[in-house]
Amino acid sequence: MSKFISVEEAISKVKDGMTVMIGGFLGNGSPENIIKALVKANVKDLTIICNDTAFPDKGLGQLVVNRQVKKVITSHIGTNPSTIEQFNNKEIEIEFVPQGTLAERVRAGGAGLGGILTPTGLGTVVQEGKQIINLNGKDYLLETALHADLALLGASITDKEGNLLYKGTTQNFNPLMATAADLVIVEAKEIIETGEIAPENVHTPSIFVDFIVKS
Repeated sequence: MSKFISVEEAISKVKDGMTVMIGGFLGNGSPENIIKALVKANVKDLTIICNDTAFPDKGLGQLVVNRQVKKVITSHIGTNPSTIEQFNNKEIEIEFVPQGTLAERVRAGGAGLGGILTPTGLGTVVQEGKQIINLNGKDYLLETALHADLALLGASITDKEGNLLYKGTTQNFNPLMATAADLVIVEAKEIIETGEIAPENVHTPSIFVDFIVKS
């Protein structure tokens, strides 16, 4: 069975109120065409898990500008004035997470773990409302795992089975997010025959990919 679908079919799987992981770092490695189509589809009340909210005209920042997002779990919003404005006006909820902790929470979700223990954030606002666990005389914050209904990823190359390769820094959060969602849709810039990616260069195995959109 082919995994290839159109952009329209891809966005039809995104429903109001879903929790969605979106790969990318300041838009680099994001599924741009899927995001643009989502803006037109006007899906509402999304909870987005992402590294950052990109820019007003690039990456998932466009969803924020269009007021389709009710909550963001992220490490950074400083490059998108619309996110900052909505946050200050209490129109959007932001859960700030240190970047390394965010990555590990996603990794934990993909590995079936309940969470991770980290000293990062102790004694800061990050600690508020979280359980502190002492191991061998040292305190750690319990950070819960992150999981999503859907992950939208951007890949450089896919083969016809959905084995993915990300070039350069486009790799960022994409491989982690591929493991931590119920449904995974990737937008790929290049499609090649199965077997043409050397096994050691496969960053996301096809078993994690449900659908592929040609960029």
